[in-house]
Amino acid sequence: MKKLNFIPDGIIFDVDGTIWDSTPVVTEAWNKALTDTGFGYVQVTADRLKGLFGLPMIEIMRDILPGVPDKELRRFEKVCNEYEEDYISRISGHSYINIEETIKELSKKCPVIIVSNCQSGYIEIMMKHLGLEPYVTDKICHGDNGLSKAENIKLMNKRYSLKKSVYVGDTIMDANACKEANEPFIFAGYGFGKVKDFDHMINKPEELLNLFK
Repeated sequence: MKKLNFIPDGIIFDVDGTIWDSTPVVTEAWNKALTDTGFGYVQVTADRLKGLFGLPMIEIMRDILPGVPDKELRRFEKVCNEYEEDYISRISGHSYINIEETIKELSKKCPVIIVSNCQSGYIEIMMKHLGLEPYVTDKICHGDNGLSKAENIKLMNKRYSLKKSVYVGDTIMDANACKEANEPFIFAGYGFGKVKDFDHMINKPEELLNLFK
């Protein structure tokens, strides 16, 4: 198995499938939004969403609603985002075992940053539910600035003058973003996806602490 040969000066996290799993809650919000916007002939499952998480919202919508004009997708997106924010504000996703304690310990060693392709506000809700606000140095997502995950990884590295940061994610989309950003990729094997090409793999969050030994 591949191993990192350096001590990171920053840890950048994905959200879904890496820090927590909110798909049961998000699935309810999506299906209500589909029904209320006239697309009730389509219903999604948690497993289908898991396979799409990591993509920008517009690409997820195009997959679920193929052939629907982007103007209509944007109308759906507005409603879906509102419902999703409402649902996850009230009902927390499920955090992975020891992720909160791991992030707390990592924050003592280097900046902890979150970069996701999610909508604006989603990261903040997740952090509040899990009590991560004191331990996360910064966060950014596609919904905040319209940039890709690779571009936002590079943005955070530049903002904090990081030379040896690593990205922790769980999907092939995360791996591809890291290649584009020239960022070492740590595969969270406990998450949603299956990835063959990575720089390091963990099977549980606390294994990240071993990188600093």
